[in-house]
Formats: sequence, C-alpha cells, structure tokens
Amino acid sequence: MPGPAVTVYHPLEQELGGGRLFVHTHSDPYALVPAITRIIRDMSVDQPVEHAATLEDVRAEVLTPDRLNALVFGGFAAVALAIAVIGVAGVLVFSVSGRTREFGIRLALGAQPRHLLTSVIVQGAVMAAAGVVAGAVCGYALARLASSYVVDMRMPGVVPVVASAVVLLAAAVVASVLPAARAARVDVMEALRSE
Repeated sequence: MPGPAVTVYHPLEQELGGGRLFVHTHSDPYALVPAITRIIRDMSVDQPVEHAATLEDVRAEVLTPDRLNALVFGGFAAVALAIAVIGVAGVLVFSVSGRTREFGIRLALGAQPRHLLTSVIVQGAVMAAAGVVAGAVCGYALARLASSYVVDMRMPGVVPVVASAVVLLAAAVVASVLPAARAARVDVMEALRSE
C-alpha cells in the first residue's frame, strides 16, 4: 500500500489563466502525460490540459534569450579584444621600427637585451592602462547619461569591471611580447648603419 500523498489545496479562482499541476517522477515525465490527462478529464471533462513540460524545459525556455544575449555579446567582446591586441601590437611594432637606431645605440653602450624587452612591454602596458582608464571614465559618464533616458538601467559591479581591465592589460602585455622580442634582437651594426 502506497504512503500518504502530499496534497496542496489552492483556490482555482485565484489563478490567472488556469492552474498548474506538478508531478514528481523518476521515470520519463512525458510518458505520464496521457495518463495524467485521462485522470484530469475523468475528474472534470471541461478542464483543459495543455503545455505539459518538465521544469528543465521551462527553465531552458526562460533562459534562452539570456543565453543568446550572452553569446552575441561574448562574440562582440572577443572581436573587440582581438582588435585591441592587434592595435597595441601594430603601434608597438611601428614604435620599435622607428627606434631601431636608439635600440642599437643602447645595446652598443652596454644595455642588456632584457632591459629593452622590459621597456617595450612596459610601454605597451602603459598604453593599455591609459586606454582602460579613459574607457572606464567615458563608459561611466555615458552610462550615467543613458540611465537618465533608459528605465531600470544598472551600472556593472566592481568585479566585472576589474576583471575586464585585467583581461585587457594581460592582452596588451601579450601583444607587446613580439615587438619587444624584436627590439631585443636588434643587430647593433645594422642599427648604427641605418641612418
């Protein structure tokens, strides 16, 4: 003999658009839909039975727009990060090629290649830090302006902003490595003969 069943009474008149029935099962829930529909129809012929779904399906349906937004904005963020990395690397490559003679003289006077490597990486990190600060200030100002026109607009928290800044700085350092390595490998004789 089965144990006592848990019954919850809820006035049907308080429901807007009909009631809901939740069934807890360990087997396939969709296999039980015809039997449950038959039991409900035996109790009340006029009671409509529609939208049978598992809680996982309902949750997936509710979260689908958020997942799509996250995917689209994640793609845009990846493209923006790639553009930033290419931009920093391009500026540093141009800077290193313009300073070839300077690097050659510094190497001829006894500078260590690792010091040249470090100086170019620091230059890239400083550029990225200036961009992050300018972007944060402008973004905050634009968000404050937009919040006066858009209802329920929220500012991002500290953690996402700091995480984004760290990712951008790390990307700038990675983008600086190739031009820095090029600066550290400058041939002194070629550099001094270049002008």
